[in-house]
Amino acid sequence: MHKFRELETVILTHDIKEYGLLVGDMGAVVNVYNRGKAAEVEFVTATGKTVALITLASSDVRDIKQNDILHVRGFATA
Repeated sequence: MHKFRELETVILTHDIKEYGLLVGDMGAVVNVYNRGKAAEVEFVTATGKTVALITLASSDVRDIKQNDILHVRGFATA
């Protein structure tokens, strides 16, 4: 099970359609709760615009792996 640390980068493990987030999206932990079992994670565009700031459980994300490759995709804004 993942244990959150403030300011770490994490990878989403499933889609969150309500926010337009897809599996593999990268976010930054900005606040940690419940001894690292939950966290507020911010997802941003490449230019730094916040698209989602949501509380996630440790099962919602994973650590970045050494062989991960970054990918850019468009994000529709309202």
